[in-house]
Amino acid sequence: MNDLDVSRVCPRCKDVIEWKIKYKKYKPLTVPKKCTKCDQKTILHAYHIICDECSSENNGLCAKCGKNGEDIVPPKPTELELIREKNEFERELKLLPERKRRTVLRHIKKSDGEESPRTILNRLLANSRKNISEIGRASCRERV
Repeated sequence: MNDLDVSRVCPRCKDVIEWKIKYKKYKPLTVPKKCTKCDQKTILHAYHIICDECSSENNGLCAKCGKNGEDIVPPKPTELELIREKNEFERELKLLPERKRRTVLRHIKKSDGEESPRTILNRLLANSRKNISEIGRASCRERV
């Protein structure tokens, strides 16, 4: 019970639900509950009024209070998604030239887990694309 994942809710609602879990006041649902947006019995988490699908479709509605918030807690990725993302990252890393690969690995080692490897790779690739396009524009100006 203590390892329940509270997601798709605003920080205030997350704190409320975590408090209920911590102090043994949380009562899980026994049957699915009806969603207030789509009127289908798709809510599987206690204290929620909006299902996961409606919450994500409506650009981040809090599943508990229904308010539109920018800082909605996203769900944790499943093990399958993590494995898939890791394999995709390794595949992209293998496609890079040796020099860029070593640069990416050096930046990952330097960041100490502050940034995900995927964001580091995307940032470095974006910077290299920007540099390549600037070089291309400069060479076109020289020709004219």
